[in-house]
Parts: sequence; C-alpha cells; structure tokens
Amino acid sequence: MTQKKAPAPRRRDADIAFDAIEAMISTMGLPPGSPIVEAEISERVGIGRTPVREALMRLMSIGLIVQQPRRGLLVSPIDLANHLDAILTRRVLERVIASCSARRANAAERQLIVEGADRMVAAAARDDLKAYMRADHDLDVANHAACRNTSAVTAVVPLVTQCRRFWYAYQHAGEIKEGARCHALLAAGIANGREVEAVQGADALMDYLEAFTRRVIDN
Repeated sequence: MTQKKAPAPRRRDADIAFDAIEAMISTMGLPPGSPIVEAEISERVGIGRTPVREALMRLMSIGLIVQQPRRGLLVSPIDLANHLDAILTRRVLERVIASCSARRANAAERQLIVEGADRMVAAAARDDLKAYMRADHDLDVANHAACRNTSAVTAVVPLVTQCRRFWYAYQHAGEIKEGARCHALLAAGIANGREVEAVQGADALMDYLEAFTRRVIDN
C-alpha cells in the first residue's frame, strides 16, 4: 500500500513576508534609499503588519534595511567598496556548501540542482533575465538544502542577496551566459558526487562575480 506524503508544514507569515520584501529589494523593486513604510509594505505583500514588522527587523539585521535619524527605515545603499569583500567571504562559504552538497545530497536533490542549472543555461540562451534569476534562486535553495550545513547557509544567504541586488543594479555589465556556465559546472560536480569539481564550480562562479564587480568599479 502506497504511503501518502505528509503535507508540508505551513510557513509562518513573517517568513513569507521576509521572502517577499527581500525579493523586492534584491530585484530593485525597492531601490537603494527607498523609504520603508510598514503599512505600505504590508499592503503590497498582503500580510499583516505584525509579521511584516518582524520581517523588517530581520532585514535590518542583515543590512538590507537601515534606520536613520528623522528619516526612518530606508533600503540600504549599495557599497561598492565593500562588495569585493562580500564576494571574498562568500567564496569561502560557497566552497564549504559545494563540498557538503557533493557528499550529502540525495538523488532527488542532485536532480533538482541539475535542473536548476539547465534552466539557467536555457534562459541565458534566450536572454530571459527573469527566468534566469528564478532558476538561479531555485538552484540556491536546492543546494542549500542538500548541503545540510545550517551554519554555512545562515552565513551565506545575506551575501547571496547582496550579490543578487548588485547584479540587478549593474546588470548592463554582466554576461548571463557565463554565469549560467559557472552554475552548470557547480551542478555537475554536485550531481556526480565529486567534491573537487563542485568546489571548482563554486570558485568559477565567484571568479565571474568578482570580474563583474571589478568591471562596474572600473567604469
């Protein structure tokens, strides 16, 4: 007799609000310097003000929102000078996550990671930025679940968001086909259970982001 899967646990409203607001910030729907008005945000995400308030506090804790005297809450500026340091730190964490995923992922998780990379490659080929970024997000989620390293994931997620926002702000300097190629290398290493190749893929991705950042700074 086939056993039914247990239903997925219901997500907290504060977590849903956090994801929605984070997406608005990282995709420049709320550009740097935008005022954050709790009532307006609550209406936009369709969630009550108490969970939205909790989400905003979490976003402050990771630096995406700042509080300024007499101006209230604002979306934080993008700090060009510190962005290379963010990538340097993210590189270390991505290597750990890639290595853990290559060792610990189950077959279904490996498949999800490969599918995410394949979708990125396909979206890049047709220059579909929205589909590319959706696939990028889904690959990250699958990779973070597969690594089973909560400490590394907790530390890397704010850096991933910073990088995503930076990329959206300056995407004219980016080349999504190269980004997709790097993700495909990472996915192949994880799918094959080869830690060295997975780490090489993570390094290739960070090399791409670093080169992209330096082009922005130099211009």
